[in-house]
Amino acid sequence: MDSKATGSSQPTRPKWHRRAAWTTLFLLTLIGLASVIIPVGLIMPFRPQSQSGLALAYTLRGWSPSLTVVVALMAIGLVIWLWRGTRWWRKPALVVALLVTFAATWFARQNHFEWMFNPLPNAVYAKVTEAAFMTDPDMVLAVENGGEAVAYPVRLMAYHHVVQDTVGGTPLVATY
Repeated sequence: MDSKATGSSQPTRPKWHRRAAWTTLFLLTLIGLASVIIPVGLIMPFRPQSQSGLALAYTLRGWSPSLTVVVALMAIGLVIWLWRGTRWWRKPALVVALLVTFAATWFARQNHFEWMFNPLPNAVYAKVTEAAFMTDPDMVLAVENGGEAVAYPVRLMAYHHVVQDTVGGTPLVATY
């Protein structure tokens, strides 16, 4: 179909080209999101973590900054190409796709692992005689320094994985 037959000054694109562009834009948005969401899901606190899951999470974490830039550039090109021939009520979908893609591109450059595993601010510790919440099978991280001994229950550290403390006059960070 040419521009004379439609009465338009612009050539029309075949319908299947537009559908393929919309599908590609949708897939690109999903790829960008997946590259940042999958690592977060695999390294979620309070869930069992496998060695292969951690390897995949860190691999995706390494690729996501470059991958999301490529995805964003391709999405921009597709949105520009689709914008002109898209009806007004579909244009918000193009904007949303770009916003989601840009959000994934930004998030890929953040250290979200630090957000999940940050030290407890102002942690309060109990003396052994006051620690009725502990049971014999509970695992602890134990530190002895300068005649002072402390134990950090792993079960209570599960979310933060990091404790900042001073033991025997020496500041330390205990983690697992």
